[in-house]
Amino acid sequence: MASRFERFGQVELVHDARAITGESPTWCEREQRLYWIDIEEPALHRFDPSTGDDQRWVMPCQIGAFALCRSGDILAALRLGLARISLFNRAFAALDAPPYNPLTHRFNEGKCDARGRFWVGAKFDPLPSATAERHASALGPLTGAAPIHVLDYGEALRPAHASAVIANGMAWSLDNRVMYFADTPTRRVTAFDFDIESGALSSPRVFAQFQGSDGKPDGAAIDREGFYWCALYGGGRVVRIAPNGEIEREIRLPVSQPTMCAFGDADYRSLYVTSAAQGVSKQSEPHAGGIFRCRPGIEGRPPHLFADDSRS
Repeated sequence: MASRFERFGQVELVHDARAITGESPTWCEREQRLYWIDIEEPALHRFDPSTGDDQRWVMPCQIGAFALCRSGDILAALRLGLARISLFNRAFAALDAPPYNPLTHRFNEGKCDARGRFWVGAKFDPLPSATAERHASALGPLTGAAPIHVLDYGEALRPAHASAVIANGMAWSLDNRVMYFADTPTRRVTAFDFDIESGALSSPRVFAQFQGSDGKPDGAAIDREGFYWCALYGGGRVVRIAPNGEIEREIRLPVSQPTMCAFGDADYRSLYVTSAAQGVSKQSEPHAGGIFRCRPGIEGRPPHLFADDSRS
C-alpha cells in the first residue's frame, strides 16, 4: 500500500509543520508518539505518526529543549528557567532559574544521560527590545563559550566542565563512557570521557570537524551499533559517523536546515528529523520546518528519561 506521506527518495515528509525552529524530536515509548518543539512559536507538540494528528501546548516563553520524565511529566527548558509541566492537568512548577540573563540568552539543546540527569546548553539570543539591547551592550561581546549545565532532580542546576558557544548534538556512547556534544558555530563535535556515576567529564578531543560547505552540526542521536547520527544545519543532510570519527553514510533531505534526529516507532528503526523554516522562503523550500522520516535499516535506542522519581 502506498504511503500517504510525500516521499523524497528514501525520506518521507510525515508532518508539514512549517515550524519556525522545529527541534528536539523525542519518541515516547509509552504513548507511541513523537514529542517535538517549535522554539519560536513557542510550543511543545505531540505527533501521532499513525494518524498524522499533531497536538500542541503553547508555552509562556521560548522553549529551547525538554525531556520526558519517568513520572510522565515534562521537564521544559524555558527562557525564564527550568520547569516541570504536567500537560494533561495543566500543572506547572518552576524548578530553577536560568544561569544567564534571560533578556540576552536562552536555553538551547538539552538531553538526559542514562542516570536521568538533564544536560542543557544556552545561546546568545537577545530579545528584540531596547532593554535587551542595553544589557547586551553593557555586557560587551557575547560570542564566547558558556558552560553547559546539568540538573539532578531535587538539586540546583550546576555548571559542567565543558562549554560551547551554542551547545548541540548531545549524546552518549553505548557503554556510557563517552559523551559527545557539538559546538555549532565552530562546526566541531567534541568527545569527552564520561563518568556515569558522578557525571564528570574529562579528556576532551575532536570527534568530528566539519567545513563551511558541510553545514553546521546540530542535534544528534546514537544507534544500537554506537554510531553517531548528526543533523547538519545548512547542509541539508544527516550523517552517520563511526566511533572513530569517519562518516559512514549520509542521508540527503529536501530542506537545507535539519535541526535534530531521533529514532522512533515501535521498533526504533525509523529516524525522525526536525527542521527549521526560519530565513527560508516557501518558494525555495516548500517543506522547510517539516518533520521527516526514513528507515535506514539500523535500530536506535529509546531516549533516556529525567529521573524525577525514586529510581536511581
